[in-house]
Amino acid sequence: MIRTILAGALALGISATASAAIAADKVKIGVITTLTTPAAVLGEEQMNGINLAMEHLGGKMGSTEVEIIAEDDGFRPDIGKQKADKLVSQDDVDIVTGIIWSHVLLASKKSILEGGKFLIGANAGTSHMAGKECHENFFSSSWQNDMVPKALGEVLNQRGVKSLYIMAPNYAAGKDMVAGVKSSFKGEIKGEDFTKWGKDAQLDFSAELAKASASGAEAIFVFYPGKAGGAFLKQFGQAGLAGKMQFFNVFSVDGLSLPKFQAGGIKSVLGAYDTMQWSPDLDNETNKKFVADYRAKHDRYPSFYAAQTYDAINLINSAVVATGGNVKDKDAFRAELKKANYKSVRGDYSYGNNHFPVQNYYLRQVVEGPDGKWTHKTVAAVYEATGDDHAKDCAMK
Repeated sequence: MIRTILAGALALGISATASAAIAADKVKIGVITTLTTPAAVLGEEQMNGINLAMEHLGGKMGSTEVEIIAEDDGFRPDIGKQKADKLVSQDDVDIVTGIIWSHVLLASKKSILEGGKFLIGANAGTSHMAGKECHENFFSSSWQNDMVPKALGEVLNQRGVKSLYIMAPNYAAGKDMVAGVKSSFKGEIKGEDFTKWGKDAQLDFSAELAKASASGAEAIFVFYPGKAGGAFLKQFGQAGLAGKMQFFNVFSVDGLSLPKFQAGGIKSVLGAYDTMQWSPDLDNETNKKFVADYRAKHDRYPSFYAAQTYDAINLINSAVVATGGNVKDKDAFRAELKKANYKSVRGDYSYGNNHFPVQNYYLRQVVEGPDGKWTHKTVAAVYEATGDDHAKDCAMK
């Protein structure tokens, strides 16, 4: 466990007769992320975003002290639930954020939300949480899983792709990603494979790549976050498919993996397309500062994992400042979160009835930046101010 108090106490001068509506002197934020296993690089990236956001806020939220308690889910849903139970029952946090993996989110959400806490999802956004299992105290600072691949399916249509082979890991997010691209792609699906996921995830894709090659598909769509993405791209190039099939991905090539691809000379990554709600080159002042300061600290471009936790902290800050730190007044705090009244790295967005973002989605391409480092460049907006398809199944208004 990592426990960090990120602000000095500020004397508020609260009288003995002050009501519960008066500002709290500290807000406690729990973070559930992956800090061990090979997937720890993603959790570290989430923590980088959190730490930079707190640095930019001056170490506190308005006049309210902040304590951040980070817990390692070990890339396992059962451990994620244990850590959620601890944060709620033992640490009595006010808010939980982080959560990279959809299977960890689904295992942990009940403990957090039924425990009366706010949950700010900073990555995983399952269809369950966006639809019938939506909750008034859950907000996403990222996206609903289906929407990023749905935008990519539209790109495939625009580019005249007529046939597609699909590969993804066999867990909740993988199924959402496949459902998303299939919901918009109008061509023929030549085949699809769901591969083993978890702590012992499949990293040898030779059999699946042989099937993809034999399928005759014009293009391949993959979703392989973290280490699996690197393994897939390397094998895709080794199989000689880079010149045979167009490559499209979501969440498989990012600010974490690009320096490794470049160092390894995996040039098949250059020119690769993906879709996302954020890009390091988006032209707004908040994003420019975030990217510049991140690069100064870490000597590389940030990934979306860092961008989304950076936004999560700033979303929380907006509500803390507006309510004077009184997270206990849940109606008031929730109303402030719903406003999304802060400067996001993605630009302005709003919340739908299910508390998932209504936002732009962009086509991006991997390019060599002016400094010689590989990065993403925004090509065009695919969707503007768009919510997800599951909001209609959410009972909230």
